[in-house]
Amino acid sequence: MKKFKMLIGLTLILALALAPNAFAAKREKFGVDKRHAAVKKELRTIKTSEGKIRWKMVMPWSKGLLFYDMAQHFADSVKLASGGRLDIKVFSAGELVGAMESFDAVSKGSAQVGHDWPGYWKGKNEAFVAFASVPFGLDAEGYNIWLYERGGLEQMQDLYGKFNLFVLPGGQGGQEMGLFSNKKATKMEDFKGMRLRTPGWFMDIMNSLGASVSPLPGGEVYLALERGVIDAAEFSSPAINYPMGFDEITKYVIEPGVHQPGIQCGLFFNKDAYAKLPADLKWIVNIAARETQAWSNSWIENLNIDAINKFKEKIEFVTMDKETRIAFAKTTKKYLAGLKAKYPDVKKALDSQEQFKIDFSTWREQRSGVAPWPLDDYIAGKHMQ
Repeated sequence: MKKFKMLIGLTLILALALAPNAFAAKREKFGVDKRHAAVKKELRTIKTSEGKIRWKMVMPWSKGLLFYDMAQHFADSVKLASGGRLDIKVFSAGELVGAMESFDAVSKGSAQVGHDWPGYWKGKNEAFVAFASVPFGLDAEGYNIWLYERGGLEQMQDLYGKFNLFVLPGGQGGQEMGLFSNKKATKMEDFKGMRLRTPGWFMDIMNSLGASVSPLPGGEVYLALERGVIDAAEFSSPAINYPMGFDEITKYVIEPGVHQPGIQCGLFFNKDAYAKLPADLKWIVNIAARETQAWSNSWIENLNIDAINKFKEKIEFVTMDKETRIAFAKTTKKYLAGLKAKYPDVKKALDSQEQFKIDFSTWREQRSGVAPWPLDDYIAGKHMQ
């Protein structure tokens, strides 16, 4: 009898498992992959293109920077996926055009594609900075969600489109380190009179606090620190900073990197060149860009493990106190409000980012308290990131 009941039970379980919609949800499916419908439609007409296309890629980066590797990774992915039909030759800064000439070169068609940190084009439109890094703004996770799911990419394309360019996210470098410094600054008043290197909106914010700021190119930062031309400088993430040797000539790193919670890079294309691509190659370009965006973040964060430990062997890490971080945030809020009042494109982007942070805050709060520290650290009470 017992075996018979077990057999009946197993039969019922098997029947339920095989029955259509046996475990159907009480509500409709919560989300859909919007691309699926487009792919179904595209597959009716799309064909594998013939012939080979050769493109040139320019950028602000030298070969020694990991940003260059992001660009090369994208070019390699496109070449592999297309079977060599679209071959993008990568040129580092100065090989074909100057570092800060890459934007105009692609816009005019001298090169077909470029790689960038959008904040470099601040002088063309203030809103470019919103798609690069915002002080106290989006981190890597936030940029990915906002760009791909909350309309950020469409805004980005509208902005670049004004300059005859089509753009895609092309690399996410995560949070930057703070300021390498020979002055131990932990409070707001400590930054007054300091000579700093930082670009973008953080440059304006620090100037407003009484610092003297210059957006020196990366290649000039080491010498400026060594010769005492500047007191402190930030450049990028640990893995990108370490080869630059800042720890050899400074005593401290002032953390955290509130100026750039997420380093967002872009791939921008001459609009006419992109439009001429066969449909199958456009799909390859778009998918390779997404793959580069995802790969770059995990790649750099893994490299950061060794880099930050190497830094700690030679340099003291100093953390700004809570009151100082709050004061910086208040100053940032006031500064960004002024930008939004003056520049409609900035207002559109920042309002959208802030609304995403508000909408995401409930889930962020509910999932907090399980930061992935080593288990022994967690048991000892270290719960928050």
